[in-house]
Amino acid sequence: MYDAVFIKETILNMGADLCGIAPAERFSEAPEGFKPVDIFKECKSVIVFAKRVPGSSLNISSCIPYTHVNNVLTQVVDELGIEISMKLESQGIKAVPVPSNDPYEYWEAENSFGRAILSMKHAAFLAGLGGLGKSTLLINKDFGNMIQIGAVLVDMELEGDPLAEYRVCPPNCSICIDSCPQEALDGETVSQKLCRPASNFKHEKGYILKKCNICRRVCPNYLGL
Repeated sequence: MYDAVFIKETILNMGADLCGIAPAERFSEAPEGFKPVDIFKECKSVIVFAKRVPGSSLNISSCIPYTHVNNVLTQVVDELGIEISMKLESQGIKAVPVPSNDPYEYWEAENSFGRAILSMKHAAFLAGLGGLGKSTLLINKDFGNMIQIGAVLVDMELEGDPLAEYRVCPPNCSICIDSCPQEALDGETVSQKLCRPASNFKHEKGYILKKCNICRRVCPNYLGL
């Protein structure tokens, strides 16, 4: 077994705020075609890491700072994934970085439904970085739902982290569901068709704005438990 602790410490020293590992077999319930081995047939482990998102970018009247933070941190996480892959390759480990957001190929136009080649929130859950809330967002005990997640697939067997055992949503809480202006949440899934027009609003000048982030903002645990 390769030293997973050393790899995680290295990635944290490279700038990640969180890092965990999920053995590839944990993804057995992922849809066919969207498992790590479907992307990289030699994959044995998935290294999942995250950067913290500044919480103050939510509680303001303009959506521009949050959009800016989201765009920049997506790029930062993707660049970090490439740096991690190159560092691992220099040690003889095959490593495939996965984009933290776009691009992806799967698209159902009639439902405005897209599916990334690997679900980052589920990868983070399987790597022990948090639990999935009723908003469908991953919630980490230290940083809440304000994180940007990335992943690297490797051909080494690494010791996996235990799944998070803490509860991320109070049993009777439904504030994210009740507050969603699009009625896109049901406590288990999110309707992308209803969510997209607000969360990825296209400005008349062509900008894509993160105009709605209410499910993140109203969560009692949005900055941690």
